[in-house]
Amino acid sequence: MAIASSTWDPAQYLRFGNERLRPALDLLAQIPLEAAAHVVDLGCGPGNVTPLLKHRFPGADVLGIDGSPDMLAKARIAAPDCRFEMGDFNIWVPEAKPDLIYSNAALHWVTDHDILFPHLLSLLAPDGVLAIQMPSMHDAPLRALQNEVAATGPWASILKDTGFARGLLPTGTYYDVLKPRTQHLDIWETTFLHVLTGENAVTQWAEGSSLRPFLDALPSELKQPFRDAYSEALRPHYPRRADGTTLLPFKRLFMVARV
Repeated sequence: MAIASSTWDPAQYLRFGNERLRPALDLLAQIPLEAAAHVVDLGCGPGNVTPLLKHRFPGADVLGIDGSPDMLAKARIAAPDCRFEMGDFNIWVPEAKPDLIYSNAALHWVTDHDILFPHLLSLLAPDGVLAIQMPSMHDAPLRALQNEVAATGPWASILKDTGFARGLLPTGTYYDVLKPRTQHLDIWETTFLHVLTGENAVTQWAEGSSLRPFLDALPSELKQPFRDAYSEALRPHYPRRADGTTLLPFKRLFMVARV
């Protein structure tokens, strides 16, 4: 599945920009490179992290790859001193071997990680680094209820083949796939507790990412009823607190591999 199949809304994605940026910074902090000539931001989205890669490696040619024209248009404004191209994660091949392939919250949208991740390692320059962060939320109500709500109601026939963020492989499988191909491998998980504000805040969060393919597939008259049904299903799992906030525990999987 390619990310380009959905019309991503950069403004909605960046509504929770600070919360989405924190894991990207955590990943960046663990990259064991002093310098780099070629850096790739794979799944760069609206370019909110690409300038940070340029700042970390000011002498590098920094290239952002994404499947959404809307996201790339935003990225070109956010990072004018970087380059950006449309690309499909599964078949993309760089012109020059990167010292770093960095991917923040993107590769969970594609399958066959046991094939893709070794392929990405093979693209790296000697001593190059593959750094990946992905949401690990496929079993959480945030994601699971999207599929449940989509399977019921007047939209069920429309959404039966809708693409959605896939579940990850078991953590041990990533270790088994990557370790024999690397000189150093670090894998860890972190659960972030996001404190959200506003009405139906978790739905608003999901609209910037995992809910997007469902909404894009629906005709205009069904979009709001679907949002309402999803919000109602979420409510018992993410209740609004006495102070008006909603807590969203969000688990993410990190990997830093050096070839």
